[in-house]
Amino acid sequence: MRKLTGAVFLSLDGVMQAPGGPDEDPSSGFRFGGWTQPFWGEEMGPFEDLITSDYDLLLGKRTYDIFAAYWPYNQDDPIGEKFQRINKYVLTHSDAPLEWDNSQKLSGDTAAAAVGELKQSEGRDLLIQGSSTLYVPLLAAGLIDRLVLMTFPVLLGEGKRIFDGSEKAGALKLVDHFVANTGVITATYEPAGEVRTGTFVNKPPSEAELKRREQWAREDA
Repeated sequence: MRKLTGAVFLSLDGVMQAPGGPDEDPSSGFRFGGWTQPFWGEEMGPFEDLITSDYDLLLGKRTYDIFAAYWPYNQDDPIGEKFQRINKYVLTHSDAPLEWDNSQKLSGDTAAAAVGELKQSEGRDLLIQGSSTLYVPLLAAGLIDRLVLMTFPVLLGEGKRIFDGSEKAGALKLVDHFVANTGVITATYEPAGEVRTGTFVNKPPSEAELKRREQWAREDA
């Protein structure tokens, strides 16, 4: 089975929109396109190994359109050359043709069904770049095997986010981490089953605590 990795550039408040440049994705009036560039350095840790590894791309249509309008025209960049020759699998409801070389539309009743079938096929492992809309359904279906979150020291306050509050609850385990000298923190996570809970309380609740619980229960009713 193919493994699926999601690699995400994030602000501290969880925004992932338009990290690469001002004109990348100004939808909904987003004002901060290119917010990762001031923090990019020569040593970016695990991301460098990931982006140069062997994979095919899994993309949403908007990210596909952004990439298709940029990378074929930047073949002097090793990433552009790589993206040109590998397969690009695109989740889209559009009937518009995918004109970039080696691009293929994924079909299925749901995004999870289409990606689940793709993962069962023969081929290289898969990498999501951008494509914010893919994460909620694929995480809920347990189809993402690894998350590489690159968190940049900036607050944006607005924009598209990887997590929107509708995610399925689940635990993650940290399998790798790296801190760049520019302040960017890369943390790599893999699924780790159900959320576990516990308590630091080791005494019976006080009368004040019992009253608090009763009051909050009435207020929440």
